[in-house]
Amino acid sequence: MIYTMTLNPALDYVMHPNTLDMGFTNRSSSEELHCGGNGINVSTLLKELDKVTVAMGIVGGFTGEYLLSDLQRQGIPSNFVKLDSGFTRINVKLNGIVMTMVNGNGPRIPEKKVDELLERMDVVGSGDTLVLTGSIPSSLPEDIYTRLMAQLAGRGIQFVVDAPGQLLMEAIKAQPFLIKPNNHEVGRIFDANPETPEECIPFAKKLQDGGARNVIVSCGGAGSLLLDEYGAEHIVPTAKIRLVNATGAGDSMVAGFLAKTTAGYDYDTALIYASACGTATAASKGIAKRATIDRVVTALYKKMGREMPASIAEEIQLARHKEEAREGKSSWLADSDQ
Repeated sequence: MIYTMTLNPALDYVMHPNTLDMGFTNRSSSEELHCGGNGINVSTLLKELDKVTVAMGIVGGFTGEYLLSDLQRQGIPSNFVKLDSGFTRINVKLNGIVMTMVNGNGPRIPEKKVDELLERMDVVGSGDTLVLTGSIPSSLPEDIYTRLMAQLAGRGIQFVVDAPGQLLMEAIKAQPFLIKPNNHEVGRIFDANPETPEECIPFAKKLQDGGARNVIVSCGGAGSLLLDEYGAEHIVPTAKIRLVNATGAGDSMVAGFLAKTTAGYDYDTALIYASACGTATAASKGIAKRATIDRVVTALYKKMGREMPASIAEEIQLARHKEEAREGKSSWLADSDQ
């Protein structure tokens, strides 16, 4: 089972303004509302890949209730602590010529709610994976991820951490299975400016020396690096797409990597699939759908000049048949058209 933790979830209100003139009334051509938060994004993509996942965290108010109802609608099991006051934040994203974002701060979380969350974590056990990702409300201590991992230490749980700055540096002391900063986050940590996967290698080694077993560093259009726990370096390019919205791309990488490693695939294959998942989301309005992921996986293997593993090709074919069945088109007819 893969559990995800989102301590500062959000409703992402995406607007498409025709103009953006400060001090004047602007009009939007369309709007979208997405349930956001890094852990929720991971669970959403895992569900799209038919992986069993449970979303956990803290929510509050009418926005929190909407978030929980939307997770239920998607068929994603959840186990969130509910605040007695305050509300889950709203992030406003103005998707014009240049994406402009105003992210909410999040509610104040009292200590008793943290204790309740820690109690609920007892459901996570041996063989499970716990993904700790995203920012935290300012009312929580910066070692909250470390506290969560300390409480669950010794249970045979696989930890994944994708968090900024000091949160990440505190968390790697607990020797997580995987961390996934991007090149800009790595640059801020080490006061550097790496742009390519190759330039990120020495910094990935430092993060590994600090305790992380596997380190993925995403570098946008330049590709991705994985320094695995055996010291091997893996570099994967990105497939060429039209960028729609990069929100959730990093979370999709985490989900794709876990989907394959928990299924027994090797690290190299898992990184390729992770890169495809991240790219697919960047080409989508929200978290990528399975059909988009499958197209990008195929394109990426073709770009790399490598043969796709037969098992992944079979998964893509099966997913296509299921989609056709849902649309009322028989798979045998589709096959006869090839």
